[in-house]
Amino acid sequence: MEIVNSDLELPKHLYLETTSRCNLRCRGCILHRGGWEPQRDLSLKELIMICEQLPKLERVALHGIGEPILNKELPDMIQYLKQRKVFVFFNSNGILLDEICQNQLIDTGLDELRISLDAASPTGYKTVRNSDKFNLIVRNVQAFSERITSLNVSHPKLSLWYLGTRENISELPGFVRLAATLGITEVYLQRLVYFQDHEGYGLARPEKTLMDSNVAVAELIHKSYEIAKWSGIKFNASGLSNPLESLQTGIQNPLPWKRCYRPSTLMYITANGNVLPCCISPFSTFDYDSIILGNVFDNAVAEIWSGHRYRAFRKKRQTENPPKCCKGCGIFWSL
Repeated sequence: MEIVNSDLELPKHLYLETTSRCNLRCRGCILHRGGWEPQRDLSLKELIMICEQLPKLERVALHGIGEPILNKELPDMIQYLKQRKVFVFFNSNGILLDEICQNQLIDTGLDELRISLDAASPTGYKTVRNSDKFNLIVRNVQAFSERITSLNVSHPKLSLWYLGTRENISELPGFVRLAATLGITEVYLQRLVYFQDHEGYGLARPEKTLMDSNVAVAELIHKSYEIAKWSGIKFNASGLSNPLESLQTGIQNPLPWKRCYRPSTLMYITANGNVLPCCISPFSTFDYDSIILGNVFDNAVAEIWSGHRYRAFRKKRQTENPPKCCKGCGIFWSL
């Protein structure tokens, strides 16, 4: 790969897909139709190889398209990163969060665990996740919350995440109440990536998305906020905004993608070594090859970061016709 000079500092933030395998087939996920890449686990050796190339690494998300706990080397990965004083977190569906796993995550020093639940009832969970594991997950989360309290440790911080759609938004107030009963102090509302593209880009559709929602949806979100405030829970959107702001398409800023910091500050690497612009991009394109900026098993991280593909992507993102994975996104979609 030809390298060109770049003034950009190597990323301090990294998203590492520890596995592309999952124990669910959620209807809104790429894996529901098979996924973009072969199923694979990232090895501890590979993780170390990647991270050793980033001397100023500060923050690592050990998730991507898949369930991180399926990777048996996950505890060793966390321990390695904590030895380097890196802030470590990941998202999980919580199905495998049994007592053994809970103790491992505490012992490793994991900083934060985000449980993606998306429902407040078994029926709602079945609709969104096509699974009957809701009650199991709730028991796991409650047990973990109680274990952290009983051991008087501050980590990992637990939070619940809710991917809001028109189908499940009615359960949001109940979701916040559920968090309170489980001893969870942070709840996050995420939105689907929605593209107004004539080719139908992205998985979200007008009949699903909450973007530019009506008064009833706004009232549900406001009600959820009030419940959270009364319960001592932080209720946030998944990005740099509050929940209601995160659902606006950005009329005041018609080119929001130009302000996105991700392509210049962080790197997303799949279990197969492919480097992508961010963790959202796989969900928002049918042209997967167009978002692959390099592969860490073929080239050094610095070569990819300063290479022509990355530079061309960053340049195009600063135009009125950005890469299609960016067009319907913008700064309010940010984890």
